[in-house]
Amino acid sequence: MHKKSAHPARKSSPGERKDVLFRVTEEVSLMEFLIAQLPSKSRDNIKSLLRNKQVWVGDQIVSQFNHQLLPGQMVRISGSRSRAEKKFAEFTIVFEDDSLIVIDKSAGLLSIATGSDNTHNAFRMLSDYVKTQDPKNKIFIVHRLDRETSGLMVYAKNEEVKKLLQENWNTEETQKCYVALVEGQLEKQEGTIVSYLFEDKVFRVHSSQNPNKGLKAITNYRVLESNANFSLLQVELKTGRKNQIRVHLQEIGHSIVGDKKYGAVSSPIRRLGLHAQQLRFVHPVSGEKLHFETKVPSVFHSLLKRKYK
Repeated sequence: MHKKSAHPARKSSPGERKDVLFRVTEEVSLMEFLIAQLPSKSRDNIKSLLRNKQVWVGDQIVSQFNHQLLPGQMVRISGSRSRAEKKFAEFTIVFEDDSLIVIDKSAGLLSIATGSDNTHNAFRMLSDYVKTQDPKNKIFIVHRLDRETSGLMVYAKNEEVKKLLQENWNTEETQKCYVALVEGQLEKQEGTIVSYLFEDKVFRVHSSQNPNKGLKAITNYRVLESNANFSLLQVELKTGRKNQIRVHLQEIGHSIVGDKKYGAVSSPIRRLGLHAQQLRFVHPVSGEKLHFETKVPSVFHSLLKRKYK
């Protein structure tokens, strides 16, 4: 029989249902642990918590009941189901609290307004959403994804949180991993691309080895799978420059599929083959380490399974 941890639950704001925190003392499955720690809940109640993404192990949401726990790990039960996940037409809110919102954006949706489109974008939709909770609420953009890039994005709920997140955006505390579907097969299965990026008058980004000509950009890549025509890469950004991944992959001769602006000659999936898959950062208010991960778009895998003559 597992004993409840004496570790206190985190403080919550007025009207918010409290989270509950438990410490793991022995190796055990997640379901067995939760049954012991939550004797007032039925097995179906516990499955509902898992299904609604209210169970955290360390800094990750876990929904598998047979997930194996190890001594020393912390298990948190979120008191709010409503903030676990909300689906909209072109994005999903995967995390929300009083300070920030993390979304999974679809390809084709702008991160924020442009001169020609100031209504159909994630920023405007999220702004309308938070105002339904309180008309005084605001939203602030922390970073951007290109319109045709899908995946994880963070928006702040106040200027102070925005500032704190941006200050740490290019530090070791923040890790940004993408998957990129590129043209051709790479000779090297992994590598690092380092150059200096600068933008011209028509907003096209260029790469140079001259440190006086631009901002330093560092991109790590690793091949996940490939066929005769295309490769799927895991790409980790060490810096966050505009169009960095697109320019760097063009530079090594393997442009992202669908990226005509940066050298692609094919568009087999009718979108840019780039997806922001993983994001890790430290919560600027609570200090908690957060980790989010989304599925690789199925169309990426489908292209690699196609047979070519």
